[in-house]
Amino acid sequence: QLQASGGGLVQPGESLRLSCAASGRIVSIDERRWYRQAPGKQRELVARINVRGYTNIEDSVKGRFTMSRDNARNMWYLQMNSLKPEDTAVYYCNADTVVVGSIVYSELWGQGTQVTVSS
Repeated sequence: QLQASGGGLVQPGESLRLSCAASGRIVSIDERRWYRQAPGKQRELVARINVRGYTNIEDSVKGRFTMSRDNARNMWYLQMNSLKPEDTAVYYCNADTVVVGSIVYSELWGQGTQVTVSS
C-alpha cells in the first residue's frame, strides 16, 4: 500500500526527488519516514515527519536532503540535492501506525527505489 518512486542514476552533485504514495482508505498516518540501505550495510533512517509536521533529517544528509508531505494526496517526498556516491542505496518509504479503513497497521513499507550516484 506504499509505492516509492523517483529513483535513478545521477552524477555527483545532481538532485533527485523521491515520492511515496499511500493507497487505500487512509484515515491517518502517525509518522512518515524514508530509509535507505546501501549494499552490504544495514538499513538506516534518513528522514521522518510526524503527524504535527515536525521533520527530522539525519545528520548524514542534513543540509542536502529535505522531506515534505502532501496530506491531501497521502504522499510524501524526499528532495535530495548535492548527491554523493555514498548516497547510493535503495530508498524505502515507511509509515508508522497507519489506519486504513477500520484496520490499524503498526507499520507499512514501500518496495524501495534504487538511487545510484556515479560519474
